[in-house]
Amino acid sequence: MPDLHAAPPDALIAVQHLHKSVTDSTGTLDILRDIDFSVAARETIAIVGASGSGKSTLLSLIAGLDVPTAGTVRVAGQDLFALNEDERAALRARRMGFVFQSFQLLANLTALENVMLPLELAGARDARRRATDMLARVGLGERLSHYPKVLSGGEQQRVALARAFVVQPQVLLADEPTGSLDFATGAAVMELMFALNREQGTTLVLVTHDREIAARCGRRITIEGGRIAAQ
Repeated sequence: MPDLHAAPPDALIAVQHLHKSVTDSTGTLDILRDIDFSVAARETIAIVGASGSGKSTLLSLIAGLDVPTAGTVRVAGQDLFALNEDERAALRARRMGFVFQSFQLLANLTALENVMLPLELAGARDARRRATDMLARVGLGERLSHYPKVLSGGEQQRVALARAFVVQPQVLLADEPTGSLDFATGAAVMELMFALNREQGTTLVLVTHDREIAARCGRRITIEGGRIAAQ
């Protein structure tokens, strides 16, 4: 009998029968329960749901940053959890970019150095030129030598976007990327993210509580009580 949850053969990301539970002295808490969906190349997906519904945990599992209790995630056909931690890190470096609510910039590096870092780790010889060009693309061409502490929240998130897109990832994973920004700044950052996404043909998986941002994505997946309620 065919598996009704089997991923399409052309799926870039396939999440299959994914469960995540944690156990402590009070018992076992089921965070995610039998999550199944797939994402095609170039698709834009918003993962939505109430606080505590499991959205960020799901994103961490898609990235291979966390390990499920059961089930698997395949990226470009590769089972993430058949890989060891180092192999998953190598796959992330090749295929994924990340944008977080808290920016995750290195305080002791300038804007330029923050954006150069993933290129240098990948062995790119033209890291400085590519990082400089990408910072200019996000409107920070005059802020190359500035450290994060002297940049505004919106500027820091634009540095984070530049760092994520400079490696031209197949997949961009974003966790509440405007959560720390005021409305106007957040709107400008999201406009930039979608523009870069279109330019590079990146697949976008975005966790958000913002209905307007979610509405801009091609598809929404709603998580309730650790299960998919709608998609």
